Amino acid sequence: MGANNGKQYGSEDSDLSMRTLSTPSPALICPPNLPGFQNGKGSSTSSSSITGETVAMVHSPPPTRLTHPLIRLASRPQKEQASIERLPDHSMVQIFSFLPTNQLCRCARVCRRWYNLAWDPRLWRTIRLTGETINVDRALKVLTRRLCQDTPNVCLMLETVTVSGCRRLTDRGLYTIAQCCPELRRLEVSGCYNISNEAVFDVVSLCPNLEHLDVSGCSKVTCISLTREASIKLSPLHGKQISIRYLDMTDCFVLEDEGLHTIAAHCTQLTHLYLRRCVRLTDEGLRYLMIYCTSIKELSVSDCRFVSDFGLREIAKLESRLRYLSIAHCGRVTDVGIRYVAKYCSKLRYLNARGCEGITDHGVEYLAKNCTKLKSLDIGKCPLVSDTGLECLALNCFNLKRLSLKSCESITGQGLQIVAANCFDLQMLNVQDCEVSVEALRFVKRHCKRCVIEHTNPAFF
Repeated sequence: MGANNGKQYGSEDSDLSMRTLSTPSPALICPPNLPGFQNGKGSSTSSSSITGETVAMVHSPPPTRLTHPLIRLASRPQKEQASIERLPDHSMVQIFSFLPTNQLCRCARVCRRWYNLAWDPRLWRTIRLTGETINVDRALKVLTRRLCQDTPNVCLMLETVTVSGCRRLTDRGLYTIAQCCPELRRLEVSGCYNISNEAVFDVVSLCPNLEHLDVSGCSKVTCISLTREASIKLSPLHGKQISIRYLDMTDCFVLEDEGLHTIAAHCTQLTHLYLRRCVRLTDEGLRYLMIYCTSIKELSVSDCRFVSDFGLREIAKLESRLRYLSIAHCGRVTDVGIRYVAKYCSKLRYLNARGCEGITDHGVEYLAKNCTKLKSLDIGKCPLVSDTGLECLALNCFNLKRLSLKSCESITGQGLQIVAANCFDLQMLNVQDCEVSVEALRFVKRHCKRCVIEHTNPAFF
């Protein structure tokens, strides 16, 4: 049976290029044994009987009159038609625009009108697939072939591909995207741990307009660079640079300083960079980063345990361009590093320093006096921060909206009252595991009407 099915799929693939009107089945992106899929399967003449695996299939457009028991309303006389059939085309397209890719493929099988509307080019600027059982490589192959019918071998309208959490995605699927989608601007493959550097290199080399890349959780990815061929052939186009501005490499555990050096040298236009839990990075990697990427606005090196005050000295070179910084659980950071950032990054809006136990009231004071436009601050689990630091914060950062003091053992109700009396726009306050009285919490609630207080005091409600 397995051999026969493989033969059947091969014939369908070859037949795809011969048809002028065809649509992928919902089986392309839904396991055929799901209850909601059985109805769709019953109306297909080319569906496979295989269960347990998602496969790609191709169907001709449905006839004008329908016989499916679930959609008989469409075949009744005009006066008895369902109200949705009376909607104009532009309204139907607008409704379809809210559907994920798999549901859009289902709609294409309802009737000829819906088929034509479902393949409106405006609806295919984005492909979004999710699920661990999806045969993503095959799905991308069939979808891109269908979208390439008007422009052979090229999907000019496709700008975004999101296949996050699709663990069956491999380098083959990314290669399909790289070959067929030159106008791609956004690619999200978070949690797809089977892809490698080579596949990512293909995408960034063949998609010169790519600006947003999310490879978080892709543990095999250690670098972002052009292929050697692209470096030679496309250097006039790229200038050996990659146009990526947003890069998320969270949980890319094997990323090292040398890999970050290569990324920085090729992705000089970066404005948003997230390196959470890239545990092999050190201050040296941040030094490379600041040499090439001088436009970074948001940077996260949370849980990078080798980052220290020297790394923050490098980060401070971003100066007023830096608006968001997360150094949570960087245990080697102290007041010295905070002083560097506070002195040069005066327009900082967000700082997450949770778990940096070396930060004291002196660091908070320097931060408050230099970064007066701070809106969000997390100094939870910093046991050396007390009411003295909170007072400096309250008297300088009047625009503060979010403050987390979780597990700050030296904080009392007095410090909270000073904050509440000066920061009227406070919207979130986390004082879990802090020794604060009910009266102090009520004082905060009276003065900051919109503030949501996260606490562990059972007497306050």
